[in-house]
Amino acid sequence: MTYQPPVRDHAFILRDVLDIDQHGALPSFADAPFETVEQILEAAAQFTGEVLAPLNSVGDKQGCVWNKDFTVKTPDGFKEAYKQLCEGGWTGLGSDPAYGGQGLPHVVNLSFSEMSSSANMAFSMYPGLAHGAYSAIHTGGSDAQKQTYLPKMISGEWTGTMNLTEPHCGTDLGLLRTKAVPEADGSYRITGQKIWISAGEHDMSDNIVHLVLARIEGAPAGVKGISLFIVPKFLPKADGSVGERNEGVKCVGLEEKMGIHGNATCVMQYEDAKGWLIGEENSGLKLMFVMMNEARLGVGLQGIAQAEAAYQAAAAFAKDRLQGRSLTGPKNPDGPADPIIVHPDVRRMLLESKALIEGGRAFLFWTALHGDLAHHHPDEAVRAKAEDYMGLMTPVLKGYLTDKGFKICSDAMQVHGGSGFTEHFPASQYLRDVRIALIYEGTNGIQALDLVGRKLASKGGRGVMTFFQEIDQFIGENDGDAELKPFVDALAGVKAQLQDGTMWLMQNGLQNPDNAGAASTDYMHLFGLTGLAYMWCLMVKAANAKIAAGSTDPFFTTKVVTARYFIERILPDAGAHLAKLKTGSETLMALPAEAF
Repeated sequence: MTYQPPVRDHAFILRDVLDIDQHGALPSFADAPFETVEQILEAAAQFTGEVLAPLNSVGDKQGCVWNKDFTVKTPDGFKEAYKQLCEGGWTGLGSDPAYGGQGLPHVVNLSFSEMSSSANMAFSMYPGLAHGAYSAIHTGGSDAQKQTYLPKMISGEWTGTMNLTEPHCGTDLGLLRTKAVPEADGSYRITGQKIWISAGEHDMSDNIVHLVLARIEGAPAGVKGISLFIVPKFLPKADGSVGERNEGVKCVGLEEKMGIHGNATCVMQYEDAKGWLIGEENSGLKLMFVMMNEARLGVGLQGIAQAEAAYQAAAAFAKDRLQGRSLTGPKNPDGPADPIIVHPDVRRMLLESKALIEGGRAFLFWTALHGDLAHHHPDEAVRAKAEDYMGLMTPVLKGYLTDKGFKICSDAMQVHGGSGFTEHFPASQYLRDVRIALIYEGTNGIQALDLVGRKLASKGGRGVMTFFQEIDQFIGENDGDAELKPFVDALAGVKAQLQDGTMWLMQNGLQNPDNAGAASTDYMHLFGLTGLAYMWCLMVKAANAKIAAGSTDPFFTTKVVTARYFIERILPDAGAHLAKLKTGSETLMALPAEAF
């Protein structure tokens, strides 16, 4: 079975749960009534399911090939698929109409991105990184830079990258050594090496626009002296067309990786390469974080996307594979054995996967909608709240959803049994591909530290307090709803646990920072569970309304049963996370290093 894009679930979240039509008066939403969005979802499903999904295994088996002339060949079919992607207008879905984009809401673009990533994670990284580079130039570039680069990046004719990591430094960017020397014409000469550069070289676009962090001579030490530069593979001509090769930019090798073989992970060498400063000197990190934050949401999405594809494969296998008999008597009496989906433990893995995927998807879409409100809403208070939420939820979504995405892909392999450990089935690829999502764009441990160290305390804790108030308001408004009561009670319980953990961190994290570090991952998971509990309440409320209106569609009853599984079998983990985080750092830090 190949991946089937879950159009129905996307439509349910966008229309029935988030009601995106209520924002129809806002820019971007005005051109996206739900009827239009539904057509986009159907077209996205067709493209990703029919064009990208069949190339997933091809990319995994062939990988990318580095040539001695410093070029890279992508797997068979990728180039043609990328051409179709551009011709279909998918590269400009959520981009600024002033530069040729379609200007649709970010939440709609996210829906396409999920389908694309489920169908072919390695392929979808090429346009995904290009959109991140587009965002950084759109935010900090000069008018001339925007006019030169954005139309070509929106059309997909040019792609983009982000160049942060160096051989001696990853997360600690204050250590970077790549240098920039100013030239008389206003450009810079960039010299240094960057590693693990996804999509750094390939044969699918006419140009590759590298965004490179470097230090201008004489700049302050540490992160305060980092600037951001546009360093294109080919130098643009005055008319915007591709000019001569930027000779100082070369891909000098590819990494051999565990997964995402279809994406070129490059070692980039810069030797007096011509580049141009974006924004102000020494303010490069702030601009790069425009890309990083977008990428972190995208990585959380990759966790859900790979989980969805792996879950679909596992569910299909479980219905087809005959093994043993049901504990309560044969369910396939005419066959030699029952399908393994009759076994409670197989159902446990599948239902846990389903509950986490659908809750996680709703949490991603809900957060992306706040991103749209932060950009477009006329009310300053609504914009401020939305920005607070974007900052607060981004590390939770990246860390929690990729941890769970990997677990779901692992369970999908378990459902397949020995077959899953072979390359005849897709389970192995999903597990290998998703593993990077827990590492890149800041490891999940760093996401947890960012959450407790920065995001919680930001603006005096305003974001988390607003979130608590929103949940309290929802509980109050739905207190008398008997059908919703078990779910509302469960939400109230986990919200109280998250509040307890938050207070413990505020009291114990400041006096000993190791307490905050020791508690951070459990706190992030507790936050993730709370977010999903809230989403499941919203989804059950929407499903119940459809049932009450007379719908007999099993989609809605399935939602309610899945939500019940979530609150009965997954949400109790919150208590364990709270208990662990409150033990502090004493035992964790007690052993000397040599004892390990």
